[in-house]
Parts: sequence; structure tokens; C-alpha cells
Amino acid sequence: MTLKSETKGENTKKVFIKTYGCQMNVYDSERMGDAMGAEGYVQTEEVDDADLVLLNTCLAKTGKDTMIGVAGCVAQAEGQEIINRSPVVDFVVGPQTYHRLPNILDRSLKGEKVVETEYAVEDKFEHLPSVADRPKRTRAVTSFLTVQEGCDKFCTFCVVPYTRGAEQSRSVETLLDEARKLTDAGVKEITLLGQNVNAWHGQGKDGREWGLGELLHALAETVPGIERLRYTTSHPRDMDDALIEAHRDLPILMPYLHLPFEAGRDLVVKAMNRQHTRESYFDMIDRIRAARPDIAMSGDFIVGFPGETDADFEDTLDLVRRVTYAQAFSFKYSPRPGTPGADMDNHVPAEVASERLQRLQELLNEQQYAFNRSKEGTQMDVLIEKRGNKPGQMIGRSPWLQSVIIDRDDLEVGDILPVAITHGAPNSLNGDLLLDDPH
Repeated sequence: MTLKSETKGENTKKVFIKTYGCQMNVYDSERMGDAMGAEGYVQTEEVDDADLVLLNTCLAKTGKDTMIGVAGCVAQAEGQEIINRSPVVDFVVGPQTYHRLPNILDRSLKGEKVVETEYAVEDKFEHLPSVADRPKRTRAVTSFLTVQEGCDKFCTFCVVPYTRGAEQSRSVETLLDEARKLTDAGVKEITLLGQNVNAWHGQGKDGREWGLGELLHALAETVPGIERLRYTTSHPRDMDDALIEAHRDLPILMPYLHLPFEAGRDLVVKAMNRQHTRESYFDMIDRIRAARPDIAMSGDFIVGFPGETDADFEDTLDLVRRVTYAQAFSFKYSPRPGTPGADMDNHVPAEVASERLQRLQELLNEQQYAFNRSKEGTQMDVLIEKRGNKPGQMIGRSPWLQSVIIDRDDLEVGDILPVAITHGAPNSLNGDLLLDDPH
């Protein structure tokens, strides 16, 4: 049985992909779309139109004879149990086997309930279609580039080491080659992606083992067409001097750093097995800001971790006030089956954790709004990404990852243009183009 549609138009098969979770999952969903696109499927935003639905966790049938697949970390962790609980699911696929999707779907269409959660021996990146091979109409001017997968840190709240496996780094030459393909396809901004992206290491052209700082230098200096570089998500344990110096030395490395701390008291951080301290984090922030004074910080925080007291939580608020964040993600602790945290005593009552999360988010939102307002009256280069939600508007991205709304409709997507910021809103900026004729 072939999956490839013979004709375009009404007979073209459609895939609906619903994504939950982290940026790695977003990237993986894009690559699943690429894999199915190579088999003649086109993506749809309407689940009712889909011949194939790919979900992470949430399941629903439509009125059509629709296939349902469950992907991602939950799929990896639970495997066959998902189908045992929900026979409506046709197949389960883990994050290391997305390149096998066409074969998995073919088997499912023949009536087999397929569970593919074994780690692939082959490099999935060699088998997935390149992002640069997407049709021109579906390409963007920004792109993720996965440099590293997996995690060796074993934080007690996190399931990633059990679902994504140990830390694995892609080679220097492979990454430089893929980056060149991206820029040849029109990508202007590349974000290096990994569960612990700054744990990346690989043998460089000089025979030494490189870290992420050296890789950023190689990308900036040897890949024509890259206008901006970013990376996410980092771990404080892997923030070495070479990487901090890259922020000082590389103008195209954007002044924005996501560096999660998780909680504000050492006792809680130790229980999380993060293996860094409050004071070491403060020292690191000072060194980063000394190297790049205009850098904006982002972070992750978990409230209500088992055993967290009111005093522990107050230390988290104090840390946030001392560092000040331009943006942050905050969560109420949720036990993940199979992790050490799920078996800990002294779980915080849900209502207490909810109240703490509300207080933390109020503070973080205040800081984000203040950061956005601080850009009023300044000028910055903005990467034009897409048309706005309202007629006559376009949206770009600031060096600090803020959305910038411009009241012009004659701008070219992919241009980097000077903009004067007129207003800082809680979640975006407004600005005026400084060029009468951007062309």
C-alpha cells in the first residue's frame, strides 16, 4: 500500500498535528510534518479535514475514518499502555523514531496497532527531509536547528532522560552543512535547539573537542547568510567561559538568554538535583551581564515542589527581583510517573501551589511589562516575519525576542529594518519604520 497521493487538490491526504509541551516538541512536530509531506500529505489546521491526526496526549475521533497517532515524550514513556487504555489510538511513536512515520502509518492502515518507542540506531536526522527542502510557501525566515538531544542531568521532576535518552550531540560538519542549507533556503535567524543545548560538544576541524561557544563562532564566521543566532534551552551547569565570551564577541548572537533556575532556595534546588546554587547563579548572571550589558534574561520556575515551604517560595520571589527577567515560564509542580519527584513525601497542597504560582506570575508579568516599556523611545533592528492580525500591519522580532507591530503592509518578510519603538505593551512592542522606502 502506498501513502502518496497521486493527485493534488481534493484527493490530497491531510494531516493535523496538535503539539503540546516544549520547543523540542514544536520542532519535532515540524519534522513529522516534513516526513509526511514527503509522502504526499499536506498539513491542515482543521481536525475535521484530516485523514491523519497526530497528538501528544489528548485523543479525539472525528466524523471521518480518521487515523490517530500519539507522539512525543508521553508516547515514549507509556507506549502500549496508551493503546490498552484507548483502543481508538492507531499508533504510538516516540521522539526518536519520527523518520519511520510513513512505514508506521502504512502498517496501521493495514490494521496493525503499532508501537514504535525503541531508540533508533540510525540517525533520524539523516532520514528526515531537510527543513530547507520544504516548499517555498511553507518556509519561514526563522528556523530551529537541533544540535543536541537527550539529557544526563536527571532532575527529579523531569521525565526527559527516560523518554529522550542520554545526551547526544550532532557533529560539527553536519550542523554547518544544515545551517548552509537553511540560509540558502532564505532563513535569516537560526535558533540552536537542545534539551541541554549548552551541553553540546563535538570534534572541531582542529581536532579539539568544541563546546557551544566554538560552534557559534563557526556558524557566525563560516556560514554566509546568517543574520541572527540564538540558542535554547540552557542549563547553568553547562554555561562555560567560552560561551559567555561568545555573547561578548559575536554581534549576531542575540542579546537574549534563557537560563532556568527553577526555585530560589538551595534546599529545594538540591531536592530537584539541579546541582547549582543560588549564589553560583547570581555570579553567573553577573559575568554574563558584564560580557553583554544589554542582554535580557529569561528563565523557568516551578512552584509547589515537594517540601517547598512559604519561606522557600519567598526566596524564589527574591531571586526573581534580584535578577529581573524580560520573560519567564512558570509552572505548578506536576508529578511525572517514573520520576523521583513523584515518590517524594510532603507534596504541597494544590491550592497552596496555585496561590504561589499566581503571585510569581504577577511579579514576572510586571517585570516583562517594565522591560517592554524600557524600549520606548529607542531604536532597534527588527526582523520582519509575517503579516499582522489586522489589515495594514506587519509583525517582526526584536533582538530581545519581542514581537514588534509595525503599521505598514509593504515590507518584505525576511528584511531586517530599523524601527523606532513608540509603545511597550505587556506582550509586544509597537514601532514606526525609520525608512520611508524600505526597498
